[in-house]
Amino acid sequence: MLDTLRASASATWRLDATDGGKMFGVLVVTSPDGVIGYLRAFSGRLGQEWQVDGWAPPAFDVGAYDAVWKAGERDMHAFSSARRAVMEGVSARSDRAAIDAAQSTRSTELLPLVQAAYRFTSAAGNERSLQDLFAPALPPGGAGDCAAPKLLAHAFRLGLRPVALAEVWWGAPPGSGDRRSGSFYPSCRGKCGPILAHMLSGLPRDRAPVYGDGAFPDGEPQVVCEDECIAIVDKPCGMLSVPGRTRQLNDSVLTRLRAQYPHASGPLLVHRLDLDTSGLLLVAKDSTTFAALQRLFADRRIEKRYSAKLAGTVSGDSGAITLPLRVDVDDRPRQIHDPDHGKPAVTTWRVLSRENDHTRVEFMPQTGRTHQLRVHASHSLGLNAPIVGDRLYGRDAPDEGQRLMLHAESLAFIHPATGHAVRVERPAPF
Repeated sequence: MLDTLRASASATWRLDATDGGKMFGVLVVTSPDGVIGYLRAFSGRLGQEWQVDGWAPPAFDVGAYDAVWKAGERDMHAFSSARRAVMEGVSARSDRAAIDAAQSTRSTELLPLVQAAYRFTSAAGNERSLQDLFAPALPPGGAGDCAAPKLLAHAFRLGLRPVALAEVWWGAPPGSGDRRSGSFYPSCRGKCGPILAHMLSGLPRDRAPVYGDGAFPDGEPQVVCEDECIAIVDKPCGMLSVPGRTRQLNDSVLTRLRAQYPHASGPLLVHRLDLDTSGLLLVAKDSTTFAALQRLFADRRIEKRYSAKLAGTVSGDSGAITLPLRVDVDDRPRQIHDPDHGKPAVTTWRVLSRENDHTRVEFMPQTGRTHQLRVHASHSLGLNAPIVGDRLYGRDAPDEGQRLMLHAESLAFIHPATGHAVRVERPAPF
């Protein structure tokens, strides 16, 4: 498949044009008599076509889809023509709002009718509609059009048994810049999660990994320093800062702190670290101290420094990254760069050393967005070098047992009760 994408077809399909890239998938299958083969698919449409010879067809009923969409497509073209007339001055500009409102209403009417054409059969033979799989919520736009559901649906139609699945991005990156041509990615949780969970039921498969349920000694997290008002602890990689949503994920820094300081008041943890990040966390033992430290964070008067090992050679020796971020609503908890709707995120950085295609850097985040350092390191508009061991933003899956090489190694601030300068350091363990 990759040879096909590298060849002239890539230019024909304009995959290298701005926002022209897309996800492609390959599914290894076996026939009833044990012959091994493969199927291939693309996400959405390819060259404006839903069906291309040699590729898995869409997962929807083509007849039912066309019956709804062709009429809707005519309406959409009519709205586009009317809007163009407004822009060219043929119609009054006051008509623009009415056209937009009518198009929005028509789109809202069409969406459930189009989605009704999607039905998915599981490996066990059970069929469910797209709406049913996402109920009580509405299916997100594009759900069912990704490569993975197409591949499984086609395999089941042909009586083939799925063995292994991989999806690769090819072509220009999306507007968010979080996909690289030639890199493999897992299926998204938002659009594909409910569909794939249903379709794979009835097949033997490995249990999905649960992150944050590791066992840690009683002495973790280690207390680095403390007084009657504050404590600073060193969180190990893999320990949650706060409990997860299930009983299985109850163990956390906060859970252990509450047991260690039963008479403390207030929320205790002044800030958090990602599950995969290790390092220093600031703890307030009373509500007054907590509020004061929160103000220091809000006013950016607490200096944080992280150490990271990056997979790649970074250009330049220091600088600042200013890429606004927001959550990827289709693939939580991933964060993406969004210059229009993202929240400001600023990171200053400095190279410490370079060795064997790896770069060690120190990060000084000026804001505290989720996964900020990980996205700023990996993004092509950032350092273009993901943190080693990053299972969300790395270009390759981490080796078995490999940790995320990101560590919060320094905290510095003015103690809110004593007025004394506090600086605590804990060198990175890698």
